[in-house]
Parts: sequence; C-alpha cells; structure tokens
Amino acid sequence: MKRMGSKQVLVPTVSCLLLLFCLGCKCLALELEATQTATLKVDASSQLARKIPDTLFGMFFEEINHAGAGGIWAELVSNRGFEAGGLHTPSNIDPWSIIGNDSSIFVATDRTSCFSRNIIALRMEVLCDECPAGVGIYNPGFWGMNIEDGKTYNLVMYVKSAEAADLTVSLASSDGLQKLASVTVPVAGTSNWTKVEQKLIAKGTNRTSRLEITSNKKGVVWFDQVSLMPSDTFKGHGFRTELISMLLDLKPRFLRFPGGCFVEGEWLRNAFRWRESIGPWEERPGHFGDVWHYWTDDGLGYYEFLQLSEDLGAAPIWVFNNGISHNDEVSTAAIAPFVKDVLDSLEFARGSANSTWGSVRAAMGHPEPFPVKYVAIGNEDCGKKYYLGNYLKFYNAIRESYPDIQMISNCDGSSKPLDHPADLYDFHVYTDSKTLFNMKGTFDKTSRTGPKAFVSEYAVWRTDAGRGSLLGSLAEAAFLTGLEKNSDIVQMASYAPLFVNDNDQTFVSTSFFRFVSSC
Repeated sequence: MKRMGSKQVLVPTVSCLLLLFCLGCKCLALELEATQTATLKVDASSQLARKIPDTLFGMFFEEINHAGAGGIWAELVSNRGFEAGGLHTPSNIDPWSIIGNDSSIFVATDRTSCFSRNIIALRMEVLCDECPAGVGIYNPGFWGMNIEDGKTYNLVMYVKSAEAADLTVSLASSDGLQKLASVTVPVAGTSNWTKVEQKLIAKGTNRTSRLEITSNKKGVVWFDQVSLMPSDTFKGHGFRTELISMLLDLKPRFLRFPGGCFVEGEWLRNAFRWRESIGPWEERPGHFGDVWHYWTDDGLGYYEFLQLSEDLGAAPIWVFNNGISHNDEVSTAAIAPFVKDVLDSLEFARGSANSTWGSVRAAMGHPEPFPVKYVAIGNEDCGKKYYLGNYLKFYNAIRESYPDIQMISNCDGSSKPLDHPADLYDFHVYTDSKTLFNMKGTFDKTSRTGPKAFVSEYAVWRTDAGRGSLLGSLAEAAFLTGLEKNSDIVQMASYAPLFVNDNDQTFVSTSFFRFVSSC
C-alpha cells in the first residue's frame, strides 16, 4: 500500500475546505457591515463636567541642550567674556582660536579686565613686524554663526592698547575665505579700556560663519566682552525671533523657568544665581552649568526670563534654589541668607521702582513690576535631608511678605496628602510609551481637597522617543486626556524639554522643538 498517495488526495481536499470557510466568513462580514450599527453616548450633564482651568497648558524652559545659549538667546559669540571654564579650569578661550601661526601671534588670558565681577580678559600680542594679511583671533559661535544677506549685526567689544592701532572686524565663512562684512576699528593708544560699538551689514549668506578680529601691526591689544547680536531680535529683547514665534503660536498660559536641574547644580557653587544674572550684561560673571556640562554667560538671566514671560503673555513661574543641589545641602539652621536672597528676587520682580531691588529692575528698562504669582521652592528635592525644613522657612517668609503668591512643593501629592502646606505640588514623569499611556488615570483617585497638581515635566523618552515618534505622541496625548479629565485637580501642565539644539543632545529625550544654531 502506498500511503504517499493518500496524502496527495488529502491536501487539495483541505485547501478546498479552507477556501469555502473564508468565502463564508467574507459573506458574513459583508452582511454584518451592512446591518450593524454602533451608538456612542456622551454624557455632558453638569454633574460630570469639570471646568478646564485657563492655566492648564503652558511651557517649561530649562537651559539644557543649549536651548538658551546658542538657542533662543540671540548672542552669536560663544564665551564672549573669556571666562568659560569647566570643573577644573578657571578660564579658557575655547572656542576662540587664532588666525596666523605661533610665530606671528600669541594669545593668553589674564586678570586685567575693567569689570570687577568677571576679571578675565584676552591679551593678543602680534609678533610679526609686517603682517600684510593680518593676524588675530576668531570665534565660530555655537557650531557656526548664521549670517544672512542684508541683515545688520550689532558688534560691541571692549579693547585696550598702549599704542594706536587699526583693527579689522569681519564676518567670514568658516574657512575665512569669504568675507560677508568688514569694518575698520581704530584703537587709540591708552591704558584705559574703550567700548567699541559697530554695525556690520552682511553682503552674502553663510550659515556656518565666524567673527574675525585682526591686526597687521606689531604690538599688544587686550579684548573683553566681545558681543555680536542680530539687530532684529524679538521686540528688541535679545531673543531669536523665529524661535519665539513658534512659542507664540502655542499661546502658553505660563512659563516655568530657568530649570530644572539647572537651578540646583551638581554642586551649589554651580547653581543658578539670579543676582549674578541681572544688570549690564558686560558685568555678569556667568557660570558653569555642571549638570548639563557647559558654560553660560547668563546674558539670558532672571530679568530676561521675566521679560520673555511678559512678551509671551504667560504667567512667570520662578523656580529658585532652596539651598540644595544634587550633592550638597545647606542645613535649615543656616538657610536664612538663601531665604533673604529669594525675597530680594521677588522685590526685584514685584517691587516699586523706588524700592531697593525694584530700582535695579527699573534701571534695566522696566519700571513697572512683573506680576510674579507663582514660585517653586526647589526642583526634585523632596525627600532630601533638609528639604522639608528649608521649604517651610521659604514658605513662611514668602507667605508673610507676599500672601498672594502661590507656592509649589517638590513633593508629589497625587497618591497621598502632603505633610506640609502648599498651593500646588510638582509631578514629574519621564518614561516609556506603554507606561505613560497607562498613567492616564493617575489623578482619578486623587483627593479633591488640598493643593492642586502641577505636572511641570512629562515626556516619553529614550528608545520610544527617538527624534519624535507617533507611538510617543499617542502615549503623551492619552496622558493629557487624563489631565483634562481631572482638571479640577490638575491646574497646570508643561512638556519637557522645550528645546533641543541638534548639536547638543545631552538629555536623552525628544523635545517640543528641535533646531540648530546655524539656521
């Protein structure tokens, strides 16, 4: 008996049965499609309605990924004051470099600046007797300067030279071969510093340009605080118009600033200090942001953030350091100077033009107070040794002086009541798509009494985020539906991070806006 023959008969029989089954299913599906209906019931009764607060959607800006320096702040020169340094370097000239060679020019930093809070200056010594093409220094900005044809750029710099000399200031291509703009700057022979202001009008476009300063005369010239800004910043306030326009399109109801971990620092010595970020830009010392690993000159400072909030029509939310960094803390017994510092910051923002700190604000060009109604006492510090004690010191002092200010705790009150007074509490979440999607019901069972929730940082990150993904967007959208559903508890929400510079993707997340410095 040949069993193989039996198999050959069986195969076509099974195939026919499967075909008949599929045809039957298709017919059934067509019949159901023709007759089946679905009813969606929406209960819009007032008993279930929850009013969505006007403040629900806003923005959180942190100096991270060069979002500010080399980002929304329009300064084109990187390390304009020669003060930049890392963890172990007091100062260096990076990314400045020389035009010429070691036999024709020598540059070094010294402590001869005319500014008391940033004493470093650059000493340039021209060694050649004759330098027909000129030797000097150049700055490539933040991965290249975007110079556009017909635009005007405002140059400010401070110079000093014992002997009279002519400097040539140019905007050039990254290799120096194409000159887009050039101006001659005469320097008088004097021991005093001189402020130089010039306008350069570009005759050509190059997105990776550099600023050049050259001389063809032997001698020594000192430089400090070399700035180059486009003349068309947003409302003349120093911000890149094209980036701020994108923020305006979103109509944010609040702006939380300036961080984030940027506020804390890995160490307190590198925390953001509001006092050192106000006043004339030339006198701001800048600081090394050791969490995100780069130097900022703090041209984008406390005042500028308040101004940006006003320009956006957004309520300012000032996040201040509460004496705690990632690695060190100030004890509650010693926190009084920090409390006084914060009260001074609020007087700077809200005080009359005749008050001590309000007069400083007025001198900067804003005599009317800024309406600061929200402050966050620290960032992600809940559970640290001195947080609660420090928090209460700040809370009580601010409540006494400014009873209308809403104070935000770092401690999450979504699952259990807080053990301290607060008007709102921070809720932060960075996770994968599946987890965030499933968190849409996070506030369903939150107590309806007590402080409100401020979801001040949320995002899908890492593998699920990439450079932006549909999966991540759907998860974030689902999470937001849960916030809207619970808008009687959730008063505010902001995505993070807001900006990422393609040249510096330190934080492993996507972002709301992605850009490059050179366009």
